[in-house]
Amino acid sequence: MNKKEIISFFDKMAPDWDSRLVVDMEKISFILDRAGIKENCTVLDVACGTGVLFPYYLRRNVSRVIGVDISPNMTRLAVAKNRDVRVEVICADIEALPVHRRCDCCVVYNAFPHFPDPQALVACLANWVKPGGRLTVAHSMSLAALKRHHEGSAEHVSRQMLEAQELANMFAPWFTVDCAVSDEEKYVVSGIRQQS
Repeated sequence: MNKKEIISFFDKMAPDWDSRLVVDMEKISFILDRAGIKENCTVLDVACGTGVLFPYYLRRNVSRVIGVDISPNMTRLAVAKNRDVRVEVICADIEALPVHRRCDCCVVYNAFPHFPDPQALVACLANWVKPGGRLTVAHSMSLAALKRHHEGSAEHVSRQMLEAQELANMFAPWFTVDCAVSDEEKYVVSGIRQQS
């Protein structure tokens, strides 16, 4: 799996991305609650795609959303759809982007398996989260469904998702994990950033 292939894959998927979207408000609310998304917080949305979660952050009256995605076509759509002044969209590789603002909440939604090195990503994101802030990795499907979802055309741009406890252990050097849920409907691992 290399980043050029990932960019190419998601650039091709971008035009139809939103039409394939299945929104389950109960799952989204659960994820955003665990992610600590609330009024006046600053959110970093990693691999934000077309900005799927932006409207839900804004409904909670966050002060700022920074969406970062490596795909130019995804970010173009995210910008076109989201004209709110609180939203900033950056087309970049989050692992190469210098930290320019520490955030209250960092969310990686439906995207974690597309990063080649999970430990490196968690270490990178720890730098973006304020002490007392929160990192959340979430999927609105089970691990079994996620595996089926990535078989076939997405196989070369994804790796198998970690078990929730394995990811929680990976968080441990920087985050105190207080949510590790993996059931038939969703996957959520979330932790609070320890003092540096």
